[in-house]
Amino acid sequence: MTSPDSEPSGPPSASGESPKRASFVQVASAVFWSFFGVRKGRDMQRDAVTIRPVHVVLVGLAAALLFVLALVALVSFITRHA
Repeated sequence: MTSPDSEPSGPPSASGESPKRASFVQVASAVFWSFFGVRKGRDMQRDAVTIRPVHVVLVGLAAALLFVLALVALVSFITRHA
């Protein structure tokens, strides 16, 4: 039995009410913490209901690209000024 103010933990109820979609900031936060392998169970349950997999893939690819570009820029800067 769940309390009325508990987080959604499963599919939408039989009444047809769907959970609200996650914002870009929520998706980016989930991807950021996933890069470190750290995620609270409560947040993971909420994300499983509100975040679409395609959004996670797109934000993950963009974040990985930014990370690689930052590393290339850092190495380039260090080798130029050494």
